[in-house]
Amino acid sequence: MVTYIWVFFIVIGSLFTIANGGIANLNSEILKGGSDGIKLLLDMLPLLVLWTGIMQIAEDSHLLDLFAKLVRPLLSKLFPSLPKDHPAIGYIASNIAANALGLGSAATPFGLKAMECLQKENPQKDTATEAMITFLVLNTGGVTVIPTTVIALRMMYQSANPTEIILTSILATFISNIAGLIFDYRKRRKNHG
Repeated sequence: MVTYIWVFFIVIGSLFTIANGGIANLNSEILKGGSDGIKLLLDMLPLLVLWTGIMQIAEDSHLLDLFAKLVRPLLSKLFPSLPKDHPAIGYIASNIAANALGLGSAATPFGLKAMECLQKENPQKDTATEAMITFLVLNTGGVTVIPTTVIALRMMYQSANPTEIILTSILATFISNIAGLIFDYRKRRKNHG
């Protein structure tokens, strides 16, 4: 559905530009947009490689396992349908850790592995389980303590104070996470009640 919306916006914008005689501007902006996208990718690549490497070192050195043990009591409350030693718990904890550091790209592989583990236990393969839905809510609203990627983008574009967003990021992601988890909990209770 979102694809159709974007196609609609692009077609309407292009037709409007052509109707107003701005074909040269349209071509220029298309080329500039492609160039800006490549430049942004090349500027962000070192940051993504660095943090993905750090997360890999943390995984290989079992720091993520230690973090998983620390948050396991909380995760068992959030995921009551999962056994305490379920392999998905470790991946969920790793995903939370990466998201807390503002590393969505590094969090993605852990999130995919967690969903894969949860899907193996799913009796109805075409329907998400409660644990899958809770994880999706937790991942989507993930609390970001240090929005690393956004700070890096703000630094690239010469922001006067690139770190001033830390407090607002913490508040916004904390509130969205709590709201999502409360809604998820109430929906689960309603389904079982």
